[in-house]
Amino acid sequence: MSATVQAWLGLSRERLDDLYRQAAPGPMPRGETRGTPIVTGSPFARAYARFARLFAWQGKVFDMFAEDGSAGVLVNKVTPFGLSFVVAKVYRGESWMDGKATIVIDYSSTSFFFRAVRDEIREVAPGIYLGKVWLGRRRILDFALETRR
Repeated sequence: MSATVQAWLGLSRERLDDLYRQAAPGPMPRGETRGTPIVTGSPFARAYARFARLFAWQGKVFDMFAEDGSAGVLVNKVTPFGLSFVVAKVYRGESWMDGKATIVIDYSSTSFFFRAVRDEIREVAPGIYLGKVWLGRRRILDFALETRR
């Protein structure tokens, strides 16, 4: 986990929202990313992040299929074995948070169990994306994605 993501684990939800609002979408991630769930407002945020990465969610694998890199699909890496599970469409769109450009991760037509889930990401630092998870129109979680360079 990068120093940037470690620092995010100690921030409030409001501060993470400010970072997100100030960021541009950046380039679409490609290939494997390392994921870190961020539970704000808890003194155990680091422990939650480590536990979740070890036993539940390790990140996402992006596969861009549009020639210009503007759209694609991804799968989430889950379980301690890093199995690929839960497919989503990836494209540029408007953020539900502030109406500005973002990278949308859309499960509505690719997953029966996660069809009400939508993720949004923006690149806050080179190769490091801050994400927001929506369930319906209610935001439920923040996360980080780090590209492998």
